[in-house]
Amino acid sequence: MATPRLACVGDNCIDRYLAPLNYALVGGNAVNVAVQAARLGCTVAYFGAVGADAEGQRLRATLRSARVALKGLRIVAGQSTATTDIATSPDGERHFQREDFGACAAYQPDDAAYERLTGFDHVHIGWLNDGGVLKRRLARAGLSVSQDLSVNNQPENLTADSLNIAFASAIPAAAEHLAASLQRDGAALAVVTMGAAGSLAFDGHQWVRAAALAVDAIDTTGAGDSFIAGFLSSRLRGGDLPAALAAGAEQASTTCLHIGGFPQSLQALDA
Repeated sequence: MATPRLACVGDNCIDRYLAPLNYALVGGNAVNVAVQAARLGCTVAYFGAVGADAEGQRLRATLRSARVALKGLRIVAGQSTATTDIATSPDGERHFQREDFGACAAYQPDDAAYERLTGFDHVHIGWLNDGGVLKRRLARAGLSVSQDLSVNNQPENLTADSLNIAFASAIPAAAEHLAASLQRDGAALAVVTMGAAGSLAFDGHQWVRAAALAVDAIDTTGAGDSFIAGFLSSRLRGGDLPAALAAGAEQASTTCLHIGGFPQSLQALDA
């Protein structure tokens, strides 16, 4: 079987964990999915934008070391790389204090990037402030496209139309309603994660559910992104829905055993 070719488009950021943790990690939905899919043996490229700053240099070096191709990465002079400041309460809960989308805010793939995207088996979109332009253009060209709608907050970026797979997250009581709504609104397949309650998928005909794997979690950062990478890696290799949901659950559980959305070195905030 040929190695799956996956392109990930959209957000990146440097997650800055404030005192008492005082360290920074590379993250973002599209970046986490890209790195985790590469770890699963897919051929992966990332398309997005960073600033010409130290944070952007770190992000590029991290992706290169993870074997993620960067021909689609744009370096924007005069803008900063996206950052998120995160406070951690004594019980371990994360609280997002500030988000600066930086160079990501205005990023949209140009025609050259679009042409590159058409050479992949599947395109996954994370946070992308384009009102759905890219997914519709890719769909018209017959490309397979997914998007994580839970990482977007503008209504124009939340539509499920033109998606082969719409990913989202919800509490268990709302998950079936959300999946049915996404499928009804145009997604061929809706996949909803429910944290420790597992996941479900709906294609308009059948419901498939999978349990989450119980682990002693160290950090849940990026677990949902890792689920997406596991799910897509399985589907692109011909896996059915039960197999893909199981692969997603396995990858998510593994991510909960380390700090950050994928294994990487911690960087002190004052470094």
